[in-house]
Amino acid sequence: MNRRRSPATAGRAFVRDYLPYLLAQANHAVHQGFAPRLRAAGLASVEWRVLATLSGGHGLTIGELAAEVLAQQPTLTKLVHRMARAGLVERRGDDADGRRTLVFETARGRALVAPLLAAAKAHERTALAAFPAADVAALKAILRALGAAAPARAARAAAGPRRPSPRAGRASAA
Repeated sequence: MNRRRSPATAGRAFVRDYLPYLLAQANHAVHQGFAPRLRAAGLASVEWRVLATLSGGHGLTIGELAAEVLAQQPTLTKLVHRMARAGLVERRGDDADGRRTLVFETARGRALVAPLLAAAKAHERTALAAFPAADVAALKAILRALGAAAPARAARAAAGPRRPSPRAGRASAA
């Protein structure tokens, strides 16, 4: 008997082994458990990422912050403006380079995010409790490496396919 898979079954088999899908599925599963805490604090996911990113006390430019929180720069500019009006962040000139403006969390932003940072780490421990510590460390290392390589891959993709040098195909005249 011929055991051909239906297109629907073949599609499911593909996504169950396709890295971007697996990452999105894992992100969704883990985030769903923490999302109620964010909603209770009155924060959208991207606002949480902004405050968590700024929680170290170091200011970032809008471009740096956009890259860290996975947002488009124009979108983040508007969000930072709203968050500044709400007293959660502030913009200040960069002491080292007067041409730059940096975004910092305010005391109010720090007070809002501090308990969420602790809750996020507790949520992470719960979500990963079934896995050996070495596997968790390896997973995080792989994800960091993938994330660090992404900008270079994106730049290469934006540049388009490489064309061979005009000299590459020529035979030597000697």
